[in-house]
Amino acid sequence: MAEQTVDPKAIKSATAFVAAHGKPARAVVENIGRAGARVVLVGADGVLGDVIVPTPELGETLVEKVAGLELSAWDPETTAAAQIGAAHRRKMATRTKG
Repeated sequence: MAEQTVDPKAIKSATAFVAAHGKPARAVVENIGRAGARVVLVGADGVLGDVIVPTPELGETLVEKVAGLELSAWDPETTAAAQIGAAHRRKMATRTKG
């Protein structure tokens, strides 16, 4: 089986997020089953973003490759850093409507 690498588009997306939302940014890698892993990004300004990668291991590799991005967990500091504004809540609410 060939070794997987992080998609350059994922690296570009995470790098752009850090540039737009400040260093240090935090990254929480979440296993989402067969779909792979979601790398939740929390900017220094509290804004949330995400990148999907094929495996949790590639999520951790992505974090290593992006300057200013730190591997984290949903600990009290990361949770407190995330600022979920009204616009984000509306966006997420529209995703759940049928």
